[in-house]
Amino acid sequence: MNHPLLGNDSIRLYNLYPRLLGSMSRWTEHLDRIKDMGFNALWVNPFHYPGFSGSLYSPKDYYKFNPLFINNDSAKSPAEQLRDFIKACHKRGLLFIMDLVINHTAFDCTLVEEHPDWYKRDEHGKIIPPGAMHDGKWVAWGDLAEVDNFHSKDRENLWLFWWKMMSHYMEMGVDGFRCDMAYQVPGDLWAHLMKKARAQKPGCLFLAESLGCDFKQVQILAGMGFDYLFNSIKYWDFNEPWAMEQYEKLSRITPSIAFPESHDTPRMLEQLKGDLAAVKRQMLFSALFSSGYMIPIGFEFGFHKALNVVKTDPTWWEDSAIDLSSYIKQIAELKNQYPVLRTEPGISIVDQANWPNVFCFKKAQPGMKTVFVILNKDRFNHQHVYIPDLAAVLGSSTLTDISPEYALTAVPLTLDYSLRPSEIKVFAEK
Repeated sequence: MNHPLLGNDSIRLYNLYPRLLGSMSRWTEHLDRIKDMGFNALWVNPFHYPGFSGSLYSPKDYYKFNPLFINNDSAKSPAEQLRDFIKACHKRGLLFIMDLVINHTAFDCTLVEEHPDWYKRDEHGKIIPPGAMHDGKWVAWGDLAEVDNFHSKDRENLWLFWWKMMSHYMEMGVDGFRCDMAYQVPGDLWAHLMKKARAQKPGCLFLAESLGCDFKQVQILAGMGFDYLFNSIKYWDFNEPWAMEQYEKLSRITPSIAFPESHDTPRMLEQLKGDLAAVKRQMLFSALFSSGYMIPIGFEFGFHKALNVVKTDPTWWEDSAIDLSSYIKQIAELKNQYPVLRTEPGISIVDQANWPNVFCFKKAQPGMKTVFVILNKDRFNHQHVYIPDLAAVLGSSTLTDISPEYALTAVPLTLDYSLRPSEIKVFAEK
């Protein structure tokens, strides 16, 4: 199906984390290499003026800009600087996705004084901070104030404020929104905002962030009209049943975006103690499994230091001998070449004898060439895989190995193969 903004493509999202780069003038320097890696959309975390904590996700004024991102040597206003950056994205065929934070504001947000009825309050009238479960305990975020999007006495004006703010940035060129804490916001509000946004810009993208919510909440999100959900496949060990169970229930409703790491997680190369093969496996698997994929800035260079919403600054840029750019570009080319990889449903597990150590699945859709994936779950050892009839699996005897690494020049119809640690083999119909 053709999307007004993506066409026949699926989203390939690059998270440009602004704290790591500094002013908007520095952001543009990265666009050519981002485009060359095959990405078609760029997501920038909140650039609004922050509250007292300095956190990116603590907006104090939605119409002013974080001083960290303003080029004070430019004669242009901050708004003009953002317009120029968005134009630079569009010139390269990159959509611009803005982070949308409407579940909460900074505790010292200007709206707290101007519109006290817009916020959740306890029985004593004190503003309630939002929070999340962490290690089984509720952790409140004291720098934030939770907005009462559900039951505010002045809900009409509150919702109008959100729409006017979104429309303002859409007029500046914004193509879509990454919706922070989407599951904490009323579905009626999302429906209202989506309808108005898509009337102003057909195909305006809405990407639902769902970190920290349970599966029932994810199911509710899936039916709200979002273009994509960010999924949890990063956390799968290739064994537990939850991943495929969720896939079966959600894949026919809403496409998803997978990621090997995000701005909220540890860096993979640090977490895996320098195991580059396992990092590459997770990147490739994410792109093969889901219709969309995402990486945060620095993943392609094997950065070790996790991003931080308060502390990260340009001095955190790491000197690295690693460059996965060409590998990531190969993955984008696979998605371009095989339309089935840009779809969400169609995955089925293929059984084979070494199932404890090897995961096999195929992705198939009517009228599209089938792709078959073999993944070594073992990071430390070779593992054997035996597929007696590849032609039966793929529905064709004319096959090609499209693996980004270690591709076989000739594909035997009976596959008897020793997988390297973390290796992924990818076969397809010619």
